[in-house]
Amino acid sequence: MTTETDQFLKSVDSSERGPRVTGVAISDEVMLETKDVNVYYGDHHALHDTSLAFHKDEITALIGPSGCGKSTFLRSLNLMNREIKGCRVTGEILYDGHNINTKTENLYELRKSIGMVFQQPNPFHKSIRENITFAPKRHGVRDKAVLDQMVEESLRGAALWDEVKDKLDKSAFALSGGQQQRLCIARTLAMKPDVILFDEPCSALDPISTLAIEDLMLSLAKDRAIIIVTHNMEQASRVSNRTAFFYMGDMVEYGETEQIFQRPKDKRLNDYLTGMFS
Repeated sequence: MTTETDQFLKSVDSSERGPRVTGVAISDEVMLETKDVNVYYGDHHALHDTSLAFHKDEITALIGPSGCGKSTFLRSLNLMNREIKGCRVTGEILYDGHNINTKTENLYELRKSIGMVFQQPNPFHKSIRENITFAPKRHGVRDKAVLDQMVEESLRGAALWDEVKDKLDKSAFALSGGQQQRLCIARTLAMKPDVILFDEPCSALDPISTLAIEDLMLSLAKDRAIIIVTHNMEQASRVSNRTAFFYMGDMVEYGETEQIFQRPKDKRLNDYLTGMFS
């Protein structure tokens, strides 16, 4: 019997997936940057003066213990924190040369360029086809041939086309968990984003599906920036070029992934990596 992983690995050539350990920064082109970003939930100061740059063709991992601010920071990058009552974000978030952290920023347009994949697969209660075409239709795309091309290109980009091309009008909920997550990635790809945010995308998946998503992230990093929050240190070391360590609302250390894991400078990071936190 052909497993989901077998199907996935056949659909993505090994030369496209890249090495399982990247470790070395490969780009100087900044796609997204933050300067002194602070996040407050009411009176609680959850994230402190965080400045980071995210590069084209790279994956950046955000690591740290639960509640340290990494997901809070990730959600600030496409202004999702704005939808949380009582949340306030200060500082600059620079995309395409301008600060998007303003009250006048068009969130709907912004999220075409800075897409997000969540912890739990969250397909719409629609067909596979409709999951892909929902956002393009809202943006005014009506031509069936164009929409059909978007569906195929997006599903191919998410290495899912060969598995679902004959059941595009079936419910997305008929797919396995790993396939649903790849469908959500395909839905994001339909808008051709420059940046994709992944918030623990494999935490609800089995090891086989996790491998598929990791390989997919490596292939998607070409021509865009990918940022992933993960509690899985092996995953961070496998897929990322750079890593940032967060602790108690501070971005403590940032560097190339190999340096972060092999030669940590901050004692708190070393303690975290070696399991010495009390």
